[in-house]
Amino acid sequence: MDTRTIGVISPGDMGHVVGGVLGGQGHRVLTVLTGRSELTRERAGRSNMEDAGDLESLVQEASMVLSIMPPENALGFAADAAAAMSATGARPLFVDCNAVSPATTLAIAEAMGGAGADFVKVGIIGPPPGRGPKTRFYAGGTSVSELAFMDGEAVSVIDMGPEITRAAAIKMCYAGMTKGKMTLHTAVLLAAELLGVGGELQAEISKSQKADWEMMNARVPFYACDAGRWSGEMDQISETFGAAGLTPDLHKGAADVFRLLDSSPLGAETRETLDKSRTLQQTLDIYAETVTGRKAAE
Repeated sequence: MDTRTIGVISPGDMGHVVGGVLGGQGHRVLTVLTGRSELTRERAGRSNMEDAGDLESLVQEASMVLSIMPPENALGFAADAAAAMSATGARPLFVDCNAVSPATTLAIAEAMGGAGADFVKVGIIGPPPGRGPKTRFYAGGTSVSELAFMDGEAVSVIDMGPEITRAAAIKMCYAGMTKGKMTLHTAVLLAAELLGVGGELQAEISKSQKADWEMMNARVPFYACDAGRWSGEMDQISETFGAAGLTPDLHKGAADVFRLLDSSPLGAETRETLDKSRTLQQTLDIYAETVTGRKAAE
């Protein structure tokens, strides 16, 4: 098997699992842990990712760099990576795997072009590898074939052709549906709670909208731990919809809902520390207190 040295920035919830999959395939996986949290370091260690020390060292050693991070950081990191390439003369393939708009994707591609590096855009759909159905990497660019080695039991690489914005667009549209539904479920339940009809609405939904009711109970209590990074994703989706000629306001509202969840006491939880025994009603009580606290402070 052709083994490679691959950089993964950063080892968050998705990134460290992808890094673990690549390491399990026999590849050497590098990251940069300078200034990172203890949780990030723990995740990197869990996946046997090596600390390259700094970005310049990473781009010199890696043949490929995967950028997997909150979307609001994607363009800034691409600029930093391009600067590191220009400073060192290294030209690894740069693969942006973030939930960013077609416009942001083009800006990242421009930064890579300025550094003389090849660029592939990946839109990741599905949970981190191994947590459910196979994770799909929708990939666009002229160098998509360089990702073929990733295709296997954990990850499916789907070639979207040479146009990089198509890989961004499918992620934006898909997440616009799935995460938009998350915020809609949360918002209607919370509004009913604040308006004094929470019990009656929940009883009605449990009878007439059983699939939604099951999803609400299974998922709404646990969105807050990811809400901080998902709000930025909603901003990118809003931009995407607006550029397509649709209203950008739908997902501006979704971003506001996620920011509310992140500002609640539950926003301090992580995937590792969340209370899996918490009920839907307990969660709504906490969110309602957050809203009333905000209103009182105004």
